[in-house]
Amino acid sequence: MPLARKIILHVPVSDENLLYGFVEQCLIDDVSLVAVVGPGCARVEDIIDDIVVGDGSDRTRFLCTTSHPDDPFEEVLNMARAWEFERSDPVEEVRL
Repeated sequence: MPLARKIILHVPVSDENLLYGFVEQCLIDDVSLVAVVGPGCARVEDIIDDIVVGDGSDRTRFLCTTSHPDDPFEEVLNMARAWEFERSDPVEEVRL
């Protein structure tokens, strides 16, 4: 089953190596937003961005990411729900 177009990723992750497969699946499933929440979320967001960009040679790889180190979960959920490109699409929570 494909991922939703809007994802809230909870950190910490059990194994950061899982991020590579997760990001590739996000790109395959045309995910629009990955909002990262929890301790260390800014670092995990940077890792995701590095995976997406890679060596920079494939300009078709795109995924919008945000990190929310101090925002209450409800605020992040509301932001994802209101994400302008897919307002009516569901938001999926992911834990790796």
